[in-house]
Amino acid sequence: MNDAHRKIAREIAQKYLSAGDPLGWFEDLYSRGDVSIIPWADLVPNPHLVAWLDQHQVSAQGQKALKVGCGLGDDAEELSRRGFDTTAFDISKTAIAWCHRRFPETKVKYLVADLFEAPSDWNGKFDFVLESYTLQQLPPNLRGHAMRRIAAFIAPGGTLLVIARGREPTDPEGKMPWPLIRQELNTFTRNGLREISFEDYVDREDPSVRRFRVTYELE
Repeated sequence: MNDAHRKIAREIAQKYLSAGDPLGWFEDLYSRGDVSIIPWADLVPNPHLVAWLDQHQVSAQGQKALKVGCGLGDDAEELSRRGFDTTAFDISKTAIAWCHRRFPETKVKYLVADLFEAPSDWNGKFDFVLESYTLQQLPPNLRGHAMRRIAAFIAPGGTLLVIARGREPTDPEGKMPWPLIRQELNTFTRNGLREISFEDYVDREDPSVRRFRVTYELE
């Protein structure tokens, strides 16, 4: 994504944040119908997810998966392709309609839902939960609540995979997307999850980006 396109997304986000509506900008962004201004819409599965799934040789038979903030559906489709019974949700009704148009024969259950008001019957339901690039789109004051909600979705013995931009506490907070610091992610361990692995690496995209990829389990 070039700087001009990212600037458009940031301006939309800032308008809603200034109005006290930190989530409304997602629908506004998708409703414009322009993939080029959606920072996370690459129209292919996240390579950091694909690499993790390949490395861990995940067996998905009979497993239920949830994609948090599914966007245009590529990660959800990848999980489904690998055998997961996949549910995917987004707060944007336009994004969900877009998923159905892109994947008319999909096995994924795409739903419009707000993470902060997700159905209570999702709690403890999913063997694998994927959170990629959603937390970094939320202002810091919402992240703790978001992480508590995500942690609640995981079934006993289940796995959570988090992929996000990262930074040091002494680094500037930056602009949307707002990179996370490692200490923020401790919210997951304070809510019953055990950290299995923490990867801190540089993604050699242009420009390069620091990323965290973290695996948790619920015992």
